[in-house]
Amino acid sequence: MNLEALNESIRNCCRCRLCETRINVICGEGNLRAELMFIAQAPGKMEDRAGKMFVGPSGKVFFELLKLVGINREAFYMTNLLKCKLPKNRKPKRDEIEMCSSYLEQEIAQISPKLLVPLGYYATRYIFEKYGLEWLPAEESSGLFGTVYTVEAYTIFPLQHPAAILHNPALKEEIVRNYTRLKEVLAVMNSGDNIPI
Repeated sequence: MNLEALNESIRNCCRCRLCETRINVICGEGNLRAELMFIAQAPGKMEDRAGKMFVGPSGKVFFELLKLVGINREAFYMTNLLKCKLPKNRKPKRDEIEMCSSYLEQEIAQISPKLLVPLGYYATRYIFEKYGLEWLPAEESSGLFGTVYTVEAYTIFPLQHPAAILHNPALKEEIVRNYTRLKEVLAVMNSGDNIPI
């Protein structure tokens, strides 16, 4: 199945209860030959209305962070672990992730990025479970952000979701530092050198 056919399947999906409360299903967007793929958790209310990724407040922070560290929008592909809005921004349920994650797996196979960047707790936990990486207890999981992991054909570099700055502005300095390191990781990958862990 090519990406166009996959997106058509995503748009028509009724696999789980989230199809009952959404306005739009949100497909991935960006460079179809990108080496960098961002994986967020799920669309928010504004994304659900607009039918596009990162158009709300967290999207504004996200693109400001990328501009600050010099990553162009043309350089990446972005998608969500869950393609539908979560009612009242609640946490995703395990069965919803199980139902929807096959779409993400197909996107990864189609885009074939070298660098996977899960944003936030749930996207990072899914990627770690999928690739057999050791997961930390919830109270320690923030220590995974800004660290390089290599598994199979991928480099994995978890980052805080940009919404974290909206909820806790005190985190901004640390988050900027981690996004800056992402730019450095990309530069090293493109040079062919080994990435320092």
